[in-house]
Amino acid sequence: MFKFLSQRHLPDIKSREWLRYIGPGILVTVGFIDPGNWAANMAAGSDYGYTLLWMVTLSTIMLIILQHNVAHLGIVTGYCLSEAATLYLSPWLSRLALLSALGASIATALAEILGMAIALKILLNLPLAAGSVIAALTSGLLLWSSSYRRLERWIIGFVSLIGLSFVYELTLVNIDWIQAVEGWVTPQVPDGSLMIIMSVLGAVVMPHNLFLHSEIIQSRQWNLEDDAVIKKQLNYEFLDTLFSMIIGWAINSAMILIAAVTFFQHQIHVETLEQAGDMLTPILGNTASVVFAFALLFAGISSTSTAGMAGGSIFAGMFREPYNIKDQHTRIGVLITYVAAVLCIFLISNPFKGLVISQMLLSIQLPVTIFLQIYLTSSTKVMGKYANTKLQNLLLLTIGVIVSLLNIWLFIDQIYN
Repeated sequence: MFKFLSQRHLPDIKSREWLRYIGPGILVTVGFIDPGNWAANMAAGSDYGYTLLWMVTLSTIMLIILQHNVAHLGIVTGYCLSEAATLYLSPWLSRLALLSALGASIATALAEILGMAIALKILLNLPLAAGSVIAALTSGLLLWSSSYRRLERWIIGFVSLIGLSFVYELTLVNIDWIQAVEGWVTPQVPDGSLMIIMSVLGAVVMPHNLFLHSEIIQSRQWNLEDDAVIKKQLNYEFLDTLFSMIIGWAINSAMILIAAVTFFQHQIHVETLEQAGDMLTPILGNTASVVFAFALLFAGISSTSTAGMAGGSIFAGMFREPYNIKDQHTRIGVLITYVAAVLCIFLISNPFKGLVISQMLLSIQLPVTIFLQIYLTSSTKVMGKYANTKLQNLLLLTIGVIVSLLNIWLFIDQIYN
């Protein structure tokens, strides 16, 4: 698919050496297994059973292509997506695109902080407002005190716990795997499902993750001058991305599968994440709701940190600076992301609906980020000889057009329904 993935390059990759490069992809993965995903996936599974699993598959394929492409930008140029936009676009256009991306980071942080607050309410009966403030402060302290590598280890640990939680949940239910396979590969759009479909899309292919990946891929401090080193690291990056995105696909799919079996088959409509935790208790056993709440909490902690990193990276990039938590502009970006998210939470009357809508808003901003990325990575001025091939541009443009058409469809659907 990509020119750096030819057979003559892949045999040079040693499995043990590759394991040392796992990290950036995992940081991105937690961004799309956040509490917003939980809400979108729970809504998809509880309302439509196995029917919407195909969107997780399609979104993950799109995500692999997009994340791999934007990681190339970071490796080849040494700039994140925000820095490159500031350097190579006219000021008004770059600011417009980056401010919309910062808005997407805020929407993401809103879902993640709200998810943590809901988990704290389930576990400790804390009010949502207090839980939201605690969640934002906890994530901020995690960012302020950790280096990239230390943060990677924390988040890999959180993702492992989330994965184990859902593996445990799957052992307690009876999945119809034939229907599940059909759902993964057969696109269907049931009546009234378009908003949920777009929420699942926005929850998987998240704009802030494209900015984040182009930034954190540089934490390895790879040599940008040695052509052989660049090619080698591009190969490692693809395997890291592919491995991490498949983990994300499996966990997102597990969420829908569990919701389909426990809610859809019992004709139970889920309206709150708290309700989901309570309902799992009589159906799956007394331990299930506790597992659900702790997994939700871990997902919120890890993904809220990455949303803050993305917001800091985007804001710092406006001033042609890389992400650096010790730098004023990065700190301002993180602060804006968290404070704006918490203030929005205070105004939300229906938390579950707010989670779903926040993910849908990400899908609306997504075309802006995709076409920005295509412009930069296809430019020889930016990428030199590593600019996109015609096939790469065709794949990327196809994704951009599909996402744009889905948004237009959603807009028309909301007008006439």
